[in-house]
Amino acid sequence: MAAGMAIASEGGDNNIYNGKITAFVILSCMMAGMGGVIFGYDIGISGGVTSMEPFLEKFFPEVHRKMKEDTKISNYCKFDSQLLTSFTSSLYVAGLVASFVASSVTRAFGRKPSVLMGGAAFLAGSALGGAAVNVYMLIFGRLLLGVGVGFANQSVPLYLSEMAPARYRGAINNGFQFSIGIGALAANFINYGTEQIKGGWGWRVSLALAAVPASILTLGALFLPETPNSLIQRKSDHQKAKLMLQRVRGTNDVEAEFDDLLKASSTAKTINHPFKKIIQRKYRPQLLMAMAIPFFQQVTGINVIAFYAPLLFRTIGLGRLKVCQLSKWIECGGSIGFGRNMWVKWMNRVRWRKLDIYTLI
Repeated sequence: MAAGMAIASEGGDNNIYNGKITAFVILSCMMAGMGGVIFGYDIGISGGVTSMEPFLEKFFPEVHRKMKEDTKISNYCKFDSQLLTSFTSSLYVAGLVASFVASSVTRAFGRKPSVLMGGAAFLAGSALGGAAVNVYMLIFGRLLLGVGVGFANQSVPLYLSEMAPARYRGAINNGFQFSIGIGALAANFINYGTEQIKGGWGWRVSLALAAVPASILTLGALFLPETPNSLIQRKSDHQKAKLMLQRVRGTNDVEAEFDDLLKASSTAKTINHPFKKIIQRKYRPQLLMAMAIPFFQQVTGINVIAFYAPLLFRTIGLGRLKVCQLSKWIECGGSIGFGRNMWVKWMNRVRWRKLDIYTLI
């Protein structure tokens, strides 16, 4: 995995670090956060597009024929297509494979190149999807989007964490999840509009509009600064890293945080076999929870529901416009609801263990 250096002050209090949230940090994090917007957009857009009749007629005619002609089978079975499932799931398969490559790229070359590669893959995938003339071109575009997901999900949260001041790190890092929700919400609004385009080409607009945040991320990545953590980890020019830290924190008095970064880097370099280290008995509780929390979150099926929500609504007999409306308002509640904003506000004021317990309840 990419090596992000965890730092802790000797006194155990992050408030001894000087600095504030500067405009430089806000702009950098907003630019990097576009990776989350694109991920959310890709999650939200595919379910709506695969419920559009012109799209199904062009690329999945067998599914479309069942929808129109076969009245003896349930609506659920009408969408039972391996090819249609391949289109949807190819993004996640590519993202899984790409995440292993992205980890090495992020560690060896820094966070900025990884963000740039993710943005470029997103841009190419959205262009192929919008211009697709056959199902193979469509699926290849989805695979490229998956590569972008793998790189963005690896590098963007790490970038946000390292750029954020210690006392605001949890809240700013949660901005990636918030960006995913905003992207999914935007996708549902766009699907609602493109569904009503006469001529049957609305699905092209839905798929191609992913290029907007992808372009922002790609172009922005060219100007993003590298994080001080990455500079210390990869290079021996500590003076450059210190200057960057001073610029990021908006103050020249960064000695406490800079010394802790150097100590963390030195300690990390003395560990020759990190995977053997992390599976030692004393680290097993932390390792278990770090793996179990995201695993069981996915096993609940919540992402599948978000992904296939429009199709699920179609299977119970709702019309296409009602499907778009329901998906839109459900995502609206999930994306910008009270609960998420409350967690952002209190993220760094209470212990993480308490947040996990409240969430599970």
